[in-house]
Amino acid sequence: MKVGSRSSERWFNRALWLVALAFAWFLTALGSLIVGDLPQVEQHYTLEQFLDRERAGPTAEALRQIRREQEENRRRSEQAELALEAARSASAAARETFSNWLKTRDATQRVDQDPGLVSRTERLDALKDAERAIETRLEGFTREGLDLSERAAAQERVETEIRIAAADKLRSAETAQELRVFGYRLALTLPLLGLAGWLLLKRRHTRNWPFIWGFAFFAAFAFFVELVPYLPSYGGYVQYGVGIIVTLIAGRAGINAFQDYLSRQKEAEARPNEERRTEIATDQALANLAKKVCPGCERPINLTDPSTNFCPHCGIGVFERCGRCEQRKSTFDRFCHACGEPAAVPTAQPA
Repeated sequence: MKVGSRSSERWFNRALWLVALAFAWFLTALGSLIVGDLPQVEQHYTLEQFLDRERAGPTAEALRQIRREQEENRRRSEQAELALEAARSASAAARETFSNWLKTRDATQRVDQDPGLVSRTERLDALKDAERAIETRLEGFTREGLDLSERAAAQERVETEIRIAAADKLRSAETAQELRVFGYRLALTLPLLGLAGWLLLKRRHTRNWPFIWGFAFFAAFAFFVELVPYLPSYGGYVQYGVGIIVTLIAGRAGINAFQDYLSRQKEAEARPNEERRTEIATDQALANLAKKVCPGCERPINLTDPSTNFCPHCGIGVFERCGRCEQRKSTFDRFCHACGEPAAVPTAQPA
């Protein structure tokens, strides 16, 4: 805060900074919604959009037909298993009855001339033949099921190949889409950042400075915070590469600015003392003196020594005697703090 500013001015400046922050917050909230909704300008891709229709359609239909045949085969196999179980039960019951009958018949009768024995034996053979027929049919169902499983596996391999190819195309399309959306975001935020930089350079000292700073805060947040999560990665190469480029640009700009500052300071220190004092704003000079640094070269000076009237580093006058009351005062004071006498040498107005 400026040392020579009024109390009401300081509070009014604080209120204007609140206006700047509020303006930046509302702009940032709106910008976040816009940046987040930008992907909606692109269509949503699905895997089915990239399937080879000439191969995917027949393959899917063949798989559905195989599934239906497998289901029918399973149903018939279950029915055959139930029939086989019933036939085996009938054969077992018939054999038990035949065994009991043999125990109670007259054993002296000739076997080949016994019509009852022949009839019962033929019935047992017929039951056994029926059982074997069902087993043969069940074996056929099993072989058919194995064949269907092999056909299904072959079709599934074809379908997998088709889906893998479609997934590759989907990833490529999504990557291209992400790059396009990132381009939209960059095209939105980069001009805002450039405009904010221009406004700060050219308009930050105007009466509308709260809106200038609020817009600058918004543009910086939109570019460096909202845009960074959408920066393409590619394993970190892009992010680290962009970081290196930004660091080089910012570092080079900082080095040039520092060298320019040193050059300006050397040029200023070479000019006459009175001319240099008129170029330094009163509030800035008083603020530097309050920090015990020279207003001209910004190096530390010993202000507690009453004999220190000039900076030992650059030679600029920092204290003098009032021409009216001889009171020691700062050379940057517009009036003597003891008697109110105007300064003999005109000084620059506050910034």
